[in-house]
Formats: sequence, structure tokens, C-alpha cells
Amino acid sequence: MNIKNKIILIKQPLVVGILLLCLGVLHSCYSFTGSSLTDEKTVQINEFPNNAAYVNPTLSQQFSTDIQNRFLQRTTLKGTKENPDILIEGEITDYSISPTTISSNTQTTNTGGIIQDSQNKLTITVKVHYENKLHPDSSFDRTYSDEAVFNSNLSQSDIEASQVKIVTDRIINKIFNDIVANW
Repeated sequence: MNIKNKIILIKQPLVVGILLLCLGVLHSCYSFTGSSLTDEKTVQINEFPNNAAYVNPTLSQQFSTDIQNRFLQRTTLKGTKENPDILIEGEITDYSISPTTISSNTQTTNTGGIIQDSQNKLTITVKVHYENKLHPDSSFDRTYSDEAVFNSNLSQSDIEASQVKIVTDRIINKIFNDIVANW
């Protein structure tokens, strides 16, 4: 083994050691969890009633369950009904399906008619009240809205099975990030 190979063998453990030392220093200076919830231990998430003009009968229960699961599974918070450190509540204020575009794609039917593809848009809006009893300056009232565009040939049950889940997941992500990540 020549001297060049011996130097490389000595440098490798040294480099690894320096990297581990740097990671240790960074970890002690910065928490990689990114959570702004430090002292909070309990959360109460009330049901979000559906007060939209057009009512999807399963939306309120599904949204409420999904947001509760997000906070209980992805944080160390424990659910409670009495004297919570954090209170999250609100209401669904809009649930609407509207036409958005008519495509230039056309199909000819058997009878010689022409059908143009079109798309619809599902919009859901949720008003949220967040109260942090340990850090009141973090509390807020905000409105969250999101939408999904889909082909107009989807049935109402297909929309409620797939598109509603997409939109509510996005809204819950926004709420979760505003409360937990506090970016």
C-alpha cells in the first residue's frame, strides 16, 4: 500500500467524524420537528357543521374526523373535552360545483351530434377559529378555501368519493401547517 492510499484511509474516518459532529451541533441548535407547539399538551377539535347553501350530507362528519385524526396522529397532542390547551372549531361555509371550461376537444355521436368535453370545479370553504390558551398571540380566525377541477362526466357519488377528499385534504393541510408549523 502506498502512502497516498494510507492518507485517504486516514481522511475518511476524519471526514465522517467531522460530519457527525456538525450534525450534532445543528441538532442541538435547531429542532427538526418544525413544530411551534412546545408547551401545549391537549387539543379539543369540535365538529365542523356544514352551513353551506348546498349540503353534502357526509361532509361535516368526514371533515371533522379527518382534521381530528391529522392532529392526533401527527402531533403529541392528546384529545380532550375539558379545558384544552388548544381549541379548534369552525364551520363549512361553502360547498359548490360550477362549470369552468368547455374544451375544444369534440366527439361525434352516433346520430351525428357533436359533444364538447367540459370541466367542473368543486369549491369548499371552511371558516376556522383557533384558540391557543397558553400562547394567546398565536390564536386566529381564518377562512380556508380550495378547489378541484374535474371532468363533467363524473357522477355526484364519484365527486363526493374522490374530489371532496382531495379538496378537504388540502384545506386540512393548510390549517395544520398554520397551527403546527406556524410559518
